[in-house]
Parts: sequence; structure tokens; C-alpha cells
Amino acid sequence: MLQRLKINGFKSIKNMDLELRPLNILIGANGAGKSNLISFFKMLNEMMNDRLQQYIAVSGYAHSLLYFGLKITPQIEAQLEFDVKTDLLVYSMRLFHAAGDTLIFADEGFTWKFSETKHIPSSTSSFGSGHQETKMIDAAKAGRETAQILQFFLNQCRVYHFHDTSSTAAVRQSCYVGDNRLLMSDAGNLAALLLRFREDNNLVYQRIIKTIRLIAPFFDDFVLEPRGNNVILNWREKGSDQVFGSHQFSDGTLRAICLITLLLQPEEELPALIIVDEPELGLHPYALNIIAAIFGKASYHTQILISTQSTAFLDNFNPEDVITVDRVDKESIFKRLNAEELEVWLEEYSLGEIWEKNIIGGGPH
Repeated sequence: MLQRLKINGFKSIKNMDLELRPLNILIGANGAGKSNLISFFKMLNEMMNDRLQQYIAVSGYAHSLLYFGLKITPQIEAQLEFDVKTDLLVYSMRLFHAAGDTLIFADEGFTWKFSETKHIPSSTSSFGSGHQETKMIDAAKAGRETAQILQFFLNQCRVYHFHDTSSTAAVRQSCYVGDNRLLMSDAGNLAALLLRFREDNNLVYQRIIKTIRLIAPFFDDFVLEPRGNNVILNWREKGSDQVFGSHQFSDGTLRAICLITLLLQPEEELPALIIVDEPELGLHPYALNIIAAIFGKASYHTQILISTQSTAFLDNFNPEDVITVDRVDKESIFKRLNAEELEVWLEEYSLGEIWEKNIIGGGPH
């Protein structure tokens, strides 16, 4: 599990030191910085695919990523602390501004913090400095065991973004039938993944189908018939033999299907950390409660980080799962709620109502 995350100098995050739990719900006003934290994980996803420089370029170059630009902040620092049995493995990196308004690694390395019972001092090692893309991948290929462990952990921190359900969205198009190992961040291979579940793990497939029917009672089943090397997300309605195309799903229904498939995968296939920005988008309140319940259940098997603007969605969680995000003196401040401090309020109001009353922060005023 990612136990602790420290970030300095990234977008609106000047200084952040955040302890994470199995379930983490970010709430805050527009522009408070919730999406900036999720953007940090997007950067990690790109970095682990040797696309850090590409991410920097499409994000507006380095001055757009540095807290209030180069004159205020010359570098981005981050530490990710992973719980490894009884020990802690800390990955650290420092990205410094370089010519061409880009960022390069000033430092990259790791520290093993061993359990006190082992009586072993902490051990620190470096992947070097001055490189444009992470050296961890090369070190892992060279057989460095810790680099391989870190590569696995960081690859398991995955951001999913199902907002694009337009007619040209990847999830509505055909996909390569063999691209079925992991769900893509935009669910572009959803049909291939569901086909594999139907063929190899029908129990999981039927669980997904039954859950979709709770949200869309008209839905009967998918019609997943490969044509050559491709498959598309066709489906059938209850009481009808007519086959409908993926373009005939409403936006909200399609997003719900993506979330349900993501969260109801076999436990052993779940990413170690699932990150989703505003999963409530386009969902009916009843569907929202079902999705929230699935998130809660999934958190027993994996780690969850969500940002939300929905009070109805928030009502499904416990105070200790919630992190408020406020913009204070031009920086994003992250604070986990204390259940004991809210005990009296929760006797009369729901968590969402307390948020609306601006009792817990995370609001526009």
C-alpha cells in the first residue's frame, strides 16, 4: 500500500505530506487542487512508460507544472512511501528546471526503512541524476531487485478517466481482441476485457452483468463477437433479439459500466492503487449509491483515491476516509477529517450536509 505521499512544488501543491488509507475521498471547491493531485499520478503513469518529457510538453511545459512558475519554484520534489510487509520502501525524485522549459531529474533514488525489530539501519541508493526519463526502468532490466519492486509498485498506481463518452471516444470504438490484460485508463479496450472475462472467468463476468442491471434494468447482456482481430461493445436489451451498438448507451450508463468493470475485476487483477476523478459524473443518485458501495467493497482488496463534488456520493463514506482540499494563501492544503470532532454533528446531519454547511472545509468560502 502507498502509505504516505509527499509533494513539494507541483502545480498548486506547495508542500504536502499526506498519509493514505485504503479508501481516500478528496472533496473541495473548484480550483482547490484535487485534480492537481490526480495529475501528479498521471505524470507518474507517463513517467513509467518513458513519456515524462511528452507529459511535460502537453501540460504546457515546466512553468505550468512548477508552483507559480520558475521564479517562485525551480523544482518539484516527491516521495512515495510504500508499505512492504514490516518495512517501508521510499521512492524519491527531484525534477529540476532545464533549458527548453522542461524538467530533468536532479535526483532519483530510494530508501529502505527497515523495521526496528530487525536492528538494520536505513539504506539509501541512487539511480543517478541529469536524465530526462526515469532510470528506474533500466535498473530493473539490469536485474536490480529493488528497482524491479519499485517499478511494479509505481506501475500499479493507475489513474482512470472515463469522462470522454463522445461518439469518437475509444470505448465506443472497436479494439484489438488480444488487448485484454489490463483495463486502459480510458476503457478503450473494455470490450476485449469483458470478452476475456466471459470466456475465462464467467463468474466475474456474470457479477458485472448483474450489477449493470441494477443501474440499467433494460440491459440484458453484451454481444461480444470478434470480427477478425477486433471486437466492439455491442449489447442486447431484455426481451429483444435486436443487437445495439455501443453508441446507443447513454453517457451515464457507459461510464457506470466502465466503473463497474474496473472495480469488479478478479481481486488478483485489481491495480494496487485505483485513482478516479469525479466518478459521479452523469450518474443518477441511485446509480451513484451503487457505485459508491462498490468502491467501498473494492477498498478491502486494493487502495482507492477518488475526488468528488457530490454530497450524495460523499454520504456513502466514513469521515476518516475523507480528505478536504482548501486553497489557502495560494496553495492547496490537504487535511483528513477527524471522526471524533464530527461526532456531535453526525448525530443530526449526514456527512454531505455537514460539507454543505461548510463545517469541515473543502468549500468555496
